Amino acid sequence: MTSKHARLDRFISLNSNLNRRDVRLAIAQKRILVNGKHASTIHQVVSQFCHITFDNQTLQANAPVYIMLNKPAGRVSATKDSTHPTVVGCLPQQLQANIHIVGRLDFNSTGLMLLTNNGAWSRHLTSPENKVNKIYEVELERTINDDEWPQYISAFASGMYFAFEDLTTQPAKLERLTATRARVTLVEGRYHQIKRMFGRFRNKVIALHRTQLGALPLDPALQPGEHRLLNDDEIIKLSNATFTNADLK
Repeated sequence: MTSKHARLDRFISLNSNLNRRDVRLAIAQKRILVNGKHASTIHQVVSQFCHITFDNQTLQANAPVYIMLNKPAGRVSATKDSTHPTVVGCLPQQLQANIHIVGRLDFNSTGLMLLTNNGAWSRHLTSPENKVNKIYEVELERTINDDEWPQYISAFASGMYFAFEDLTTQPAKLERLTATRARVTLVEGRYHQIKRMFGRFRNKVIALHRTQLGALPLDPALQPGEHRLLNDDEIIKLSNATFTNADLK
């Protein structure tokens, strides 16, 4: 059994031949270690990443995994799919167990995607309350003339009303790269949001590439479909990631 959160006595009884009364005795005899320290009470709450041993036998030794992937086009943002290849399929088999996706990219969108087995960490990054910024580069079907750009920029910054959800989008930053390419910074992730925002101007998005999430840019060394583990500094930066007004200025 892998426990996300459970009382120690329940976890031990489910993963050994001890009943809960025996667990109390084993704790008193200092036979149970949690993260290298003697357990002191049956009421102790353990998580899925606690290292737990009983009589020097390991009952749980899970480690959190944090992965950066350069998502290629043509893969669905899912762990399993009966029709299409998934982003999880880009990972070696030994990394796929218990992995889930931190946010989504559309089937043909590309770029930075994070995957983890730590649900609390992914909820922090995707929670609307935290407003973690996401940066995308967009290629458009139609040229935007010089006199049109201010209208686009103002509309993105003011937010757009989406009737289906009955909401107005959060302010977004739009930067011109070329006449047909732009950079967009969002602090939310509504369904097809960027495509729908440009769609207000009858301008189709033909390519969408995520380049950054919070303080973490996509590693330029990663080719489409390649991945690597995040280092400690990157994990900490993302764990502390929140939106500031400077992100949209």
